Amino acid sequence: MKAIPTLLTEFKAFTLQTKIAEAKAFFKENTYSHFPVVSNKKLVGLISETDIQGIYDEDNTLEKYQYLFKSFFIEEHTNFLEILNVFAINEANLAPVVTKEQNYVGYYDLIDILHIYNNSPFLSNEGTIIILEKEARDYSFSEICQIVESNNGKVLGIFISKTTPSTVTITLKFNASEVNEIIQSFRRFNYHVLSKHKEDFLLEELKDRTEYLQKYLNI
Repeated sequence: MKAIPTLLTEFKAFTLQTKIAEAKAFFKENTYSHFPVVSNKKLVGLISETDIQGIYDEDNTLEKYQYLFKSFFIEEHTNFLEILNVFAINEANLAPVVTKEQNYVGYYDLIDILHIYNNSPFLSNEGTIIILEKEARDYSFSEICQIVESNNGKVLGIFISKTTPSTVTITLKFNASEVNEIIQSFRRFNYHVLSKHKEDFLLEELKDRTEYLQKYLNI
């Protein structure tokens, strides 16, 4: 699996001399949220589709509206998670790529990023996904992995999906033949299991029936 998306150069970057009408036409024909503006091979910033639609004097150039430019980019050879973070923080579906000298070399498309993520073992491999919650001061990735592996499971992926001042929510994916044993182990280690699992339901139902039978025998 590729770890870095394809660098795109299909569309040439805007320049400071690009007219507003030209930029509007570009966004109308494409679905990008932002597009880079370059001057002398250097990235100046990005103009957003939302901001460009708010400019009515279409004969002016982008140079007059530099105060609207956004400033974000990805350096060459940046790892996948940092690339994904740039897209998420800036709520963009395109991000420019620059060299260490800030020379613009192309852009990444969010669709390519999602293809890489979709092909990762966390999503593509079969397995059980469980959502756990625990106090922020008490959780441990090593403990979570140990719980899974001590029950003959294999961890496929784990990440923190939500945090509060007091708790963390953890999304875990694993392979195991005895899912219920792992679920109950997490409870024994004071993890709150937020997700619902048919394996867990079967145990709870059996427990309820056992308790009912015991009450009946005691009558």
